[in-house]
Amino acid sequence: MHLFESIVEANHRAVAGDASAGLRPADFEEELPVIALTCIDPRLNAFFPNILGIPAEQFIWLRNAGNIITSPLSSTMRSLALACAVKGGKEIAIIGHTDCQVAKTTTMQLLERLKALGVERSHLPENLNEFFGMFATERQNVIKACDFVRRSPLIGPRIPVHGLLADIETGKLEWIVNGYQTLAAQAQTSTGHMPQLSGTSPLAQFDIGEMKFPETKIGDWAASKAEELKMKAVQEIQSAKESVEETAREVADYAKKALPKTPHPMPPRIPTPPPIRPHHGWKR
Repeated sequence: MHLFESIVEANHRAVAGDASAGLRPADFEEELPVIALTCIDPRLNAFFPNILGIPAEQFIWLRNAGNIITSPLSSTMRSLALACAVKGGKEIAIIGHTDCQVAKTTTMQLLERLKALGVERSHLPENLNEFFGMFATERQNVIKACDFVRRSPLIGPRIPVHGLLADIETGKLEWIVNGYQTLAAQAQTSTGHMPQLSGTSPLAQFDIGEMKFPETKIGDWAASKAEELKMKAVQEIQSAKESVEETAREVADYAKKALPKTPHPMPPRIPTPPPIRPHHGWKR
């Protein structure tokens, strides 16, 4: 039995009232210490690491608001990577909790609360949901975070990444993403065989359509988009040129038809002076 299989089993027994339920950390020395990312909610202070049944010295605790990971290369991923490389973490657990206030806060409410603190909207990023990692449900958030960690190039491929949800009232753990099965599935896929999983599924009760990630590289998209805009600009310029030429022709045609045709002006006629008649008194 793996470490988190024993942790979840012991947790469920303890919640059910079994006073003898517990974990023998000495049996899992090769899988310790554990790295856990949880929310900053102070109600969790009394739960960890007791809820996992492991000693504090084997528990590397990372926290942020809403246990959110926004990308495979986010600042939280940096902390997880260092916890593995420097502190020797063997397994990672993203642990959300019920009644999370981040999930209950809408974008408008967030803006109002930030404004009350003196933070104006103009000082905030344009996409608030993306920047703050707002989410609709605690389960969806845990699954999404596990996917980011699993796909991150900063985390070793042999480190299990689990997703759990803690009941804030009872302390019961729900295992949402089984990191052991995920690793087994990846190993089977690499050999061309799809595994037949049973029990806890890495994507249990989750609609994969909720998570859509772009397959096109950003650089490729930018290049194609720039070429598309360039061609569009050339077409618009050519169209404008043709429109101007057509308008000029129409104006010229109109001028020919509308203006009166005046004959070419004749030069003024100079009158011929009368012949000079000789005076009778003149001598010839």
